[in-house]
Amino acid sequence: MVGLKLFSTAGGVAEVMPRLAEVEADVQDLVEAHMEKMLGVTFLASEYVINCVDGGRIDSLGLDENGAPVIVEYKRGTDAGVINQGLYYMSWLMAHKEVFRSLVRDQLGITAASQVLWSAPRLICVAGDFTRYDAHAVREHRRSIDLVRYRYFGNDHFGLETVASVTGQSASSRRVRRRSATLSTDRRQDGAMPELAWALDEVLLGLGEGVTRIQRKQYRAYQRLRNFACVCPPQQTKVLVYLKAAPKEVDLVAGFTRDVTGLGHHGTGDLELQLRTERDLERAHDLLRLSFAAA
Repeated sequence: MVGLKLFSTAGGVAEVMPRLAEVEADVQDLVEAHMEKMLGVTFLASEYVINCVDGGRIDSLGLDENGAPVIVEYKRGTDAGVINQGLYYMSWLMAHKEVFRSLVRDQLGITAASQVLWSAPRLICVAGDFTRYDAHAVREHRRSIDLVRYRYFGNDHFGLETVASVTGQSASSRRVRRRSATLSTDRRQDGAMPELAWALDEVLLGLGEGVTRIQRKQYRAYQRLRNFACVCPPQQTKVLVYLKAAPKEVDLVAGFTRDVTGLGHHGTGDLELQLRTERDLERAHDLLRLSFAAA
């Protein structure tokens, strides 16, 4: 985003200059007010005071689309301490799970509290900029960390850019890799749909850098900052995929794509893909890329 140039074409062409916030709180207030749309995270609490010897305040607490706890820390400009500060809060959170469950229960209900995904907690750092050392540092930690650069453009535009995104190497993620390896070995014996699901997995992970794969009981999510695809376990004759692409912007094809807005289903996204053959997967590539770009 630092190299991005934005131009207004109203009455000619004029460059809209990027700028930082006047104060850090401006960024925090804006993101918290629109956290679900901007980050794919349900907002839970602001300036949450933690109860420990050293104390502290977590800027924002939330729950992502897959039920994973999320800590969001903000800095107006570049601050070398934002990652360590966030990891300090993450350690506190993992040691006080019941406190977080109580917060989720109060805000979102008993069901959400019982389904918190503790295997994949996330730290999102939103700042004016990051150094190359920051991008390297996150790769040395065994946590899921997203570094997100913000910019204001004029008075009416606000941009977020993912600078680095790292998946934590939890026991759960290792189990996902083992399951994937088992699928690779046994897929010829399991029939066409597991074979198709494996091919889909390779396509989704290959769409670009920073793709995270999260395993839940009912589905497997693929996310950047937000989910862009959710894949349900293969059925006997098809594999169901839910995408963040807007159904109204897609030419729906009976038996291949369906608008499930308002209909109950596992995973997130209102566009349902029904994959039955490798040819279906090939013609789904543009929709997968569209959803990936929107995440």
